[in-house]
Amino acid sequence: LGHYERFCSTCMEKKNNLTTGQVYYSVITKERHGDYLGKTVQVIPHITNEIKDYIRNTAAGFDVSIVEIGGTVGDIESLPFLEAIRQFRNEAGKQNAIFIHLTWVPLIRTAGEVKTKPTQHSVKALREIGIQPDILLCRTENFLSKDIKSKIALFCNVDVADVFTARDVNCIYEVPLAFHREGLDSKIVDFLNIWTGQPKLEAWEYVVNRFQNPAEEVCIGIVGKYVNLADSYKSLNEALVHGGIANNCRVKLKFIDSEKIEENGISNHLDDIDAILIPGGFGIRGIEGMILAVQYARENKIPFLGICLGMQMTVVEWARNVCGLAGANSSEFDPETPYPVIDLLPEQRNVTDKGASMRLGAWPCVIEEPSFAFTAYGQKEISERHRHRYEFNNDFKKTLTDQGMRITGASPDNSLAEIVEIPDHPWFLGCQFHPEFKSRPINPHPLFSKFIEAALKHAKKDIKD
Repeated sequence: LGHYERFCSTCMEKKNNLTTGQVYYSVITKERHGDYLGKTVQVIPHITNEIKDYIRNTAAGFDVSIVEIGGTVGDIESLPFLEAIRQFRNEAGKQNAIFIHLTWVPLIRTAGEVKTKPTQHSVKALREIGIQPDILLCRTENFLSKDIKSKIALFCNVDVADVFTARDVNCIYEVPLAFHREGLDSKIVDFLNIWTGQPKLEAWEYVVNRFQNPAEEVCIGIVGKYVNLADSYKSLNEALVHGGIANNCRVKLKFIDSEKIEENGISNHLDDIDAILIPGGFGIRGIEGMILAVQYARENKIPFLGICLGMQMTVVEWARNVCGLAGANSSEFDPETPYPVIDLLPEQRNVTDKGASMRLGAWPCVIEEPSFAFTAYGQKEISERHRHRYEFNNDFKKTLTDQGMRITGASPDNSLAEIVEIPDHPWFLGCQFHPEFKSRPINPHPLFSKFIEAALKHAKKDIKD
């Protein structure tokens, strides 16, 4: 869903994502309410009808709706959704809905040969359940030749003009430009018989040019617990790239396992980085490594950004090493800590059913000035997205702020700390919310823009020194 937000420069809602669990839960609830009048509940029609109704309700009021069915054709998990869109197409009319199939055309490097069989079999599986793709997007390393496109068209029962190359690119934001050059946008509007003006792609061209031809370069160390899979932090990675675009700067990401810091210490892990970022997460694994990274950034005046758990570990590090509260911790990790500087939100104390019960979604925040946050946002009232159960414990507010830490962002009633800063530092900020969710390539989030700006200044300072 984040890709759609970034590419469309918009904010999606809860209704823009539908899971199999949601579908089955809704159908079971309706059955318990008696909505089916004792009928036997089946995949067809009850599950498929639920999916179709969801699509219609979500698309209401819009000219065009994009419905992406995840997974792989042929997998059992996708079958109810594929059957639902097959029915939906018939009900909406062929002139009002089109099927676009993304498929894979691998290159066998040892032979230098492109293989079309995966695409042929994928389309065959779709046609067996009644879906004939109108357009094929063929994911591949290089442009497909006319002969290869003709072969795919022949065996997949589509016109050659409806086979498009979805070529691998270094910058994902080049994809809209590549598809425009291939004529995909024109083909879609022709299929749907709708009118649209010429696309305005100057902003995308600017983004891609800044990405591909930066004037500077910085290295950001991401100290986390899920670093073995870089896409675990996909929104964060992209937000850092956006910050680089804003500063005409290439952003290299160095993923550092916080457990490795616990085992081996800081040395060698953070020597070559220009700024440190600690992202969100859950559970005790790796938190002591994060705390060491916070301390390293604070003591060595390295630009620092802590997000969610990263902000909480910032508070813990300050409590232990500056305020002298030995054993300070989050009650999430140590329920017996003598100094629970991070604790459960009051409304979370009696929660037993964990699903969808965190502090979720957009919440307002009031920023103090002067501060790093106010310099970034340029306004006092903001709204950011959250996902957490634990929060800064106000019982320790005076102790921590008396030693120099500032709470520069809080909820409107001042009951929840949202942003903490260390003012006698080049750039040091922790936020309880997730700013990465609101960053866009055309409109980078201000915190990431300023964070990368601070990293760039630090890099230049190192060169001078």
